[in-house]
Amino acid sequence: MTVLARFFGDGFRVFFFAAGVFAMLAMIVWAGWLGVHAYGGMVDLPTAAAPHLWHAHEMIFGYGAAAMAGFFLTAVPNWTGARAAPQVFNALVAGLWLMGRLMVWQSAQLPAGLVALVDLAFVPVLAVKLLEQLLKRPKPQQMILLAMLGLFWSGNLMAHLEWMGLTADTLWAGLRVGLFSLGALIMVLGGRVTPGFTRNAMVQSGRETGLPRNPMPLAATAIAAAVAVPLGLMTRAPELALGLAALIAGGAGLLRAALWRGGWTKDKPILWTLHLSYAVNALGFLAFGVANLGLASEVAALHLLGIGGVGGMTLAVMSRATLGHSGRALVAPGPVVLAYVMVPLAALARFAGSAWPGMYYPAIFTAAALWCMAFALFTTALLPAFFGPRQNRSKTEAAT
Repeated sequence: MTVLARFFGDGFRVFFFAAGVFAMLAMIVWAGWLGVHAYGGMVDLPTAAAPHLWHAHEMIFGYGAAAMAGFFLTAVPNWTGARAAPQVFNALVAGLWLMGRLMVWQSAQLPAGLVALVDLAFVPVLAVKLLEQLLKRPKPQQMILLAMLGLFWSGNLMAHLEWMGLTADTLWAGLRVGLFSLGALIMVLGGRVTPGFTRNAMVQSGRETGLPRNPMPLAATAIAAAVAVPLGLMTRAPELALGLAALIAGGAGLLRAALWRGGWTKDKPILWTLHLSYAVNALGFLAFGVANLGLASEVAALHLLGIGGVGGMTLAVMSRATLGHSGRALVAPGPVVLAYVMVPLAALARFAGSAWPGMYYPAIFTAAALWCMAFALFTTALLPAFFGPRQNRSKTEAAT
């Protein structure tokens, strides 16, 4: 099998690699533009959107979509026993994702409708393949994930509608719908894999008592409230209602995390990063709730959720899934462990930059540097897993 055939043969290889590289490149562009601006210079980007809006859109609908695609194309066949997507599909849909990124980047020179058509095509094409796989063994709790994928896509649609001049005030809401859809997805999937993987590891170590607990009423509360936030943003719910939903989601999420025996994982980075990222995701919801009550910075809350919650959890899951599904031991390499530390530190720095305006530029550049280094370490350390042959190891320990 050639390297390219192997690379496109598994969804996790192409999309997790693409997500890692794009996370670096997009952040370098944004930090570079901001650096020029900070020192009084001016440079134009070829985007129709203002640079800060391009940055937000691409972190959510570029990076976020790639990480999500890699996860679903890997996990869904495992859940259902369906045949994995073939090489041709993975290559074509990855090309569609890349074309969307290039079109948005060059959007100042292109018709807004064409940019929207290409960028919005990726998620529906992915969803059709996932639906085909899910129907092999349909379960309500898994089919709901398609609805959440649709909610995520709706946020991108709202952004493009304003860029096309068809609406006047849907862009900011659309970006938030996309971000909180990812946050809600972490409440669902992170709330499944974090206690599940921890329980498995504890049982394998001989532990029979004090295992993680995941009470259904608490899980249902966290998930329902988390989903209510992007739905509320899309339907223009009152700020008080949004704030309360976010507070409930965050509070219930933290209570769930407290029952998952995170302390036991302190010497197991591939596990503690899941616990930490889930907790920061919940804190992001809490911070957004407080901000909607007029008591804190909304921008700080959004970055806490986006960097520490979404960024941290996607990094954790991508690294675990890549190791597991390439037949490697579920032990994070040293550079990846360092990346696990850098992403929450980046979230803390960026939060500080918005919470305390006097720290704005130093905090943002620190956060950007930490983010870029984290994904550089992730991508380079796992290059053999992305491009090399599968090692001889049972899939039963695979990550998703």
